[in-house]
Amino acid sequence: MRSKANRWKEIEDIHDSEKTPTWIAPPNSLMMQGFEWHVPADQRHWKRLKKAMPSLRDIGVDIVWIPPGCKGMDVSGTGYDLYDLWDLGEFDQKGSQATRWGPKEDLSDMVQAALDVGIGICWDTILNHKAGADMTESFQATRVNPNDRNVALSPTEHISGWVGFDFAGRKGKYSSMKYHYRHFNGVDWDDTRKENGVYKIAGARKDWAQDVSDEHGNYDYLMFANLDHTNPEVRADIFQWSEWIGTELPITGMRIDAAKHYSASFQRDFVNHLRRTVGANYFLVGEYWRGEVNLLLRYLKLMNYEVSLFDVPLLGHFALTSQTEGADLRKLFKGTLVEQSPKHAVTFVGNHDTQPGQSLETIIIPYFKPIAYGLILLRSQGQPCVFYGDLYGVRGGPTAHSRPSCNGKLPILMQARKLYAYGEQRDYFDKRHCIGFVRYGNVNYPWGLACIISNTVATYKRMYVGVKHAGEEWTDILDWCIETVIIDHRGYGIFSVAAKSISVWVNDKAKGRKSLARPFDTNIYDL
Repeated sequence: MRSKANRWKEIEDIHDSEKTPTWIAPPNSLMMQGFEWHVPADQRHWKRLKKAMPSLRDIGVDIVWIPPGCKGMDVSGTGYDLYDLWDLGEFDQKGSQATRWGPKEDLSDMVQAALDVGIGICWDTILNHKAGADMTESFQATRVNPNDRNVALSPTEHISGWVGFDFAGRKGKYSSMKYHYRHFNGVDWDDTRKENGVYKIAGARKDWAQDVSDEHGNYDYLMFANLDHTNPEVRADIFQWSEWIGTELPITGMRIDAAKHYSASFQRDFVNHLRRTVGANYFLVGEYWRGEVNLLLRYLKLMNYEVSLFDVPLLGHFALTSQTEGADLRKLFKGTLVEQSPKHAVTFVGNHDTQPGQSLETIIIPYFKPIAYGLILLRSQGQPCVFYGDLYGVRGGPTAHSRPSCNGKLPILMQARKLYAYGEQRDYFDKRHCIGFVRYGNVNYPWGLACIISNTVATYKRMYVGVKHAGEEWTDILDWCIETVIIDHRGYGIFSVAAKSISVWVNDKAKGRKSLARPFDTNIYDL
């Protein structure tokens, strides 16, 4: 058997030259995650998002990443507990016709409403596993060590697992494929002995995928019934589904969930199939959750640079810096994806998995969130993604019914990206506790901006914004510094910032300056 290292090397050798992404982002494109973990399971979320689309467009959102729209294992299933790829809330299965988020008709209406205002939809794609099987089946498997899946804890023996999927409610519409034990390579429950564990299914050419994360020895198995992507029937069903979903709904991109948990070479084939059929211009982003940037770069190379990745290292830096008194702000971008491959970096400050109480909980101290958002929204590198929970608040968990983060200033930072964050960028990363940068604008957006950040005391920084701005009055769009800065005859201004804060300075008469004061409607649950 080939080692995992050799398998990675073989695949890397095939794709040895970097390519630019097929999808070309609009100027200063802005993505938003359209849900958080505690959105009510009331089958009305597609209606909420439809209502929100015009206001999201007003603050600069170009693409909304929606939750998994396929049927989950029960009526409150989020879709990450995927039961049926081909059921978008159309069939009476698992206790409901609609998904947690709503019926298929509402989904279609929401997607069309987004397109009507110029917003694209990114589909959350779950291809690693299936859940909520309709029946058990008997097969041979080996129980393995959950901390090292290469180590057997038992001999190969017969077990019973939930791996039979017949999708009776759908009656074969769209796809006649049924799933059985041969379509999977792992389960987490032996129904014969009523025991939890990680069970590796035995059979000819059955194994964990080798081109996955090396955590726990081999991190192919994550949860539920783990799909075997070497099985030709599984591959055919998924490829056919990808074409179907691309014609059933006018989506503009996909998020690839759990990318480190199943075969990267299969994902490459899946992406290539998408590009050849329905997704030539899709924006594709993978969730490869590792903090080591070299692993993200290796995955991108394997994927022929046809996808982007969430910048997990940068998120870790934000969290650690916010929790470390007097941390060195100059090092925030060192060893991050946005530093080393900015074309492929989706920068973010939080998501449904990182919010308090969730599996990848990553705490950013509240004072630092506006700073983090300023750094991803206003700089020239990376594709920023704003979290629903920060824009609208969180409805459950340890921070239930919390208000929007950033003291309500997040919509202003989002609009500032669209109005002012253009052109060349000059960094003033010259002090440990106070950094800044300037955007100089371009022909179409000439105003520019000056941003200054402190993680200790109130301070100031002298920065050059250009002689063309001499004599102008600049003010802080966040109103956290109330004075006015006059740009001197040489094009310099002395810009202030409050303690543990961020200020974003623009010409007080710049286009759109007054519109930033308009309140953003956060009453998304008021239908």
